[in-house]
Amino acid sequence: MDHFYIYRSVISPFPTPSTYLAPKRKPHQLFSVAASSSIVLLRSYCCCRARCRRWVFCGGRWMGMTKVAGSTPSTRSIAGSDHLRHVDSMTRVPSGAGKISYLNAVVLGEALASEENDLVFPNPELSAQALVSSPEQYAEMYKKSIEDPAGFWSEIASQFYWKKKWDPEVFSENLDVRKGNVKIEWFIGGITNVCYNALDRNIDVGNGDKVAILWEGNEPGQDGKLTYRELLEKVCQLSNYLKDVGVRKGDTVVIYLPMLMELPISMLACARIGAVHSVVFAGFSSESLSQRIMDCKPKVVITCNGVRRGPKALALKDIVDSALVECTKNGFSVGLCLIYENQSAMSREVTKWQDDRDVWWQDVVPKFPTKCEVEWVESEDPLFLLYTSGSTGKPKGVLHTTAGYMVYTATTFKYAFDYKPSDIYWCTADCGWITGHSYVTYGPLLNGATIIVFEGAPNYPNPGRCWDIVDKYKVSLFYTAPTLVRSLMRDGDEYVTRYSRKSLRVLGSVGEPINPSAWRWFFNVVGGARCPISDTWWQTETGGFMITPLPGAWPQKPGSATFPFFGVQAVIVDEKGIEIEGECSGYLCIKKSWPGAFRTLYGDHERYETTYFKPFLGYYFSGDGCSRDKDGYHWLTGRVDDVINVSGHRIGTAEIESALVSHPQCAEAAVVGVEHEVKGQGIYAFVTLVDGVPYSEELRKSLILMVRNQIGAFAAPDKIHWAPGLPKTRSGKIMRRILRKIASRQLNELGDTSTLADPAVVDQLIALADT
Repeated sequence: MDHFYIYRSVISPFPTPSTYLAPKRKPHQLFSVAASSSIVLLRSYCCCRARCRRWVFCGGRWMGMTKVAGSTPSTRSIAGSDHLRHVDSMTRVPSGAGKISYLNAVVLGEALASEENDLVFPNPELSAQALVSSPEQYAEMYKKSIEDPAGFWSEIASQFYWKKKWDPEVFSENLDVRKGNVKIEWFIGGITNVCYNALDRNIDVGNGDKVAILWEGNEPGQDGKLTYRELLEKVCQLSNYLKDVGVRKGDTVVIYLPMLMELPISMLACARIGAVHSVVFAGFSSESLSQRIMDCKPKVVITCNGVRRGPKALALKDIVDSALVECTKNGFSVGLCLIYENQSAMSREVTKWQDDRDVWWQDVVPKFPTKCEVEWVESEDPLFLLYTSGSTGKPKGVLHTTAGYMVYTATTFKYAFDYKPSDIYWCTADCGWITGHSYVTYGPLLNGATIIVFEGAPNYPNPGRCWDIVDKYKVSLFYTAPTLVRSLMRDGDEYVTRYSRKSLRVLGSVGEPINPSAWRWFFNVVGGARCPISDTWWQTETGGFMITPLPGAWPQKPGSATFPFFGVQAVIVDEKGIEIEGECSGYLCIKKSWPGAFRTLYGDHERYETTYFKPFLGYYFSGDGCSRDKDGYHWLTGRVDDVINVSGHRIGTAEIESALVSHPQCAEAAVVGVEHEVKGQGIYAFVTLVDGVPYSEELRKSLILMVRNQIGAFAAPDKIHWAPGLPKTRSGKIMRRILRKIASRQLNELGDTSTLADPAVVDQLIALADT
């Protein structure tokens, strides 16, 4: 077959391998591309470290450019206006992530990604069937979403059911505090209901007998399922009960449940009658729960008597009792506590009880009718409250409203996972967090998807549990956190490879930046080099994905969230709030509103404006740092307070952690900043080693050298703190607040550690502080 040899934009078709040299230049970059291939495994060789522009020929076209006419690539820009500048980068193949001296592209399903690979291309079959199949299609859709947001989102919203359509003025916004109160409204004047759209609408189009929820219990062999019709009946029964006990539109219901099917049922039941649900993660302490109850003052608290997570039993009802006692002391009493009997964890006989307040779910809810009239609500009526906890002060009650959230979560789910009706989808997050709201319950069910709800721990009874579940239910879309990925990496490949996992089609990452080595393991080992990874960036406040890959649309770079979703104008600003163009690092902000944006902090709009809109006037400030490479790809560097300033050098903790984890004997790392009398801030690294590797001074020096070599001497950790484990919530989030206190030796200020999966790890870290 013929081969093309490409030097920048110069093409030379030779019948046999040969080298084309530009006049008076060294052999700088040479690509060998099989012209008859539909897509290529492209390898190139470079004799210097300079970055250069690269092109790839794929399936009769230049990847990321306009179609080739003859042998001359077109360099026509897809877009030229400022708000579309990032799609200009799609007119050429990306030039690589970080200090990688040569390009080694990988086609899904054809080769493994390794440390030398910096691009992963979708295979042609995946792209051909994808909802967004090319950079050009994305650019066209993105351009419309920015230049005509009302038209773009109205077209999508029309796919849902509306009791009354929205007004001609689709949205209204003010993000600039200098112009008055910050206010965001979408689908103004519309009347709809999220529960109706998630359940009734799907039944009406013939999906009543399709499985909506597959439930997997803590113990292997414990399982259950509900079709869309069965789910609606159970939702209606609970809705009718809540109405019967006096819950009305606008009232708040606190839900403190583990990952039973009754958790999404409770959320949907509240939405059906216009009540505002506030799910509290069933791992928070009684103090944390009481704070949230005191703030939102619910009519009802829904919980269960107990839960098992792995081998541990937890009496949830006891925690609720303590919280309600504390609330009563502070002047507020909850009149009704509805308790689901979780028989696999605790019996009724040993459950503590208060007769004038407590009611068993199983004794009352099944007696109510399986049909319940819908409470139609206005677009901007509240849907739920979700509290985010800071290191100090009271929790922030993030308020999401109905219509914009509904449309945005459904749309982001559909495109970011390239959802197909035949998919089985599993998000490992708990509904106590925003991921469980948007991408366990609402986003998937609004698309008519089959979801998995998992009660247990991902490493129980062994680290192969996830892949056992994947094979059992033929999971095709798998969405999890980098922390879990790294934890499973540590346990070894054998727990993954003993299972088939052939059903997997798209993988996803959420919660924090995923370091490239974990990305590659996820891609190579879990996905078998077949599955693209939707490495998503978003927040509780954004409601849905903001920056995310779209499977099949463009090449991926391990560790990059890639490009903004439709309607999202992501900008990077400097300390003065001035937008930075091109390759840069700075503060990630959002220009203009999007439908899924939260509307306020419950009862504290001033804090809402001060926290999110006053730091950079006219923008929503995410609180995250971000780098954009020369190709327009976005790299999240972590929270701004996770950016360490060392002798004037600003370095993201995620970047240091990524360098540490690339060491073959390092399983996981967490980095925090500490005060340093000379440098301003020092770098303090907690390091968990691979099982069986002993602590040693030689290894400590090797880890520091790894960071020096990958980032620079200024980023070398001042302290390596050996960590048998890291303090994490049960959802896998690292509690960096606790690590900062340990690093600063502020041990009397550790705060609440009850939400940790293993509170004992804190004592272990303290004991190893001076080793």
